[in-house]
Amino acid sequence: MNMPVTATLSSKFQISIPKAIRAAQHWEAGLTFAFIPKGKGVLLVPVPKRDALKGIAAGAKASDYRDRSDRF
Repeated sequence: MNMPVTATLSSKFQISIPKAIRAAQHWEAGLTFAFIPKGKGVLLVPVPKRDALKGIAAGAKASDYRDRSDRF
């Protein structure tokens, strides 16, 4: 995809994600998305299923972690 792909906001405030984007990202119907404000735009991020997160923090320790207040 070398060209920017565009979509138009409908009168019902809906946007259809172009097929080229859906295919490239392997997005299927029923996928849930999060909208993250970013400057004057919005980041569209798929929300992972709970099963996909299983084991993501394997080996993480609950102690000896840095909090925001510990940062310089």
